[in-house]
Amino acid sequence: MREEKGRKPAKKQHWTPDESFPKICWYEHTQGSTKMSFLLMFVTVLHLVTLAILFIATMEKSWWTLGDIENTDLWYKCTYDNATESWLCATVRENEWLQSVQALMILSVVLSSISFMVFLGQLFTMSTGGLFYFTGLCQFFAGFAAFAAVLIYTFQRSEILQDVQELEMGRFGYCYILAWVCVPLLLISGALYVHLRKRA
Repeated sequence: MREEKGRKPAKKQHWTPDESFPKICWYEHTQGSTKMSFLLMFVTVLHLVTLAILFIATMEKSWWTLGDIENTDLWYKCTYDNATESWLCATVRENEWLQSVQALMILSVVLSSISFMVFLGQLFTMSTGGLFYFTGLCQFFAGFAAFAAVLIYTFQRSEILQDVQELEMGRFGYCYILAWVCVPLLLISGALYVHLRKRA
């Protein structure tokens, strides 16, 4: 067949890469960086808050309380004196169970402090590979130490307090509750640190 006169031959279509592809990759990369930055900020704030609560629970004077009359913590027993309108504190009578609680709570504070310093060091040096793994491990051990401490205080409080009247009339104080709150917070932050390591 003869070609019709005046009809131009069809142009060959060349494949060109989609220009939106680099933009999509850049967008996904930016989104991933934003999520990672937000997660790092969240973990840092969570760690600082947990460490502050843990320190208050360890050092403040309210693990066992008799209202506004008497407060007992891991270190002192304080009684309110109506005559002087002030709190009079004396060192608690120590025993093996109380010493165990003291040691475990201090260990928890130390481990959480070390993990935060290691986290800052790894964050600024931008180390790769085992990034944040050691930090997460320290947080896990800190959580287990705090958990063991509150369990011992819960089930051995009669041996720790050594006072029948305190046991009958008293109740757990806010520091005891804060110690329980620290346990899941420490474990959650430890899991987040391990998650950050995997994404790194």
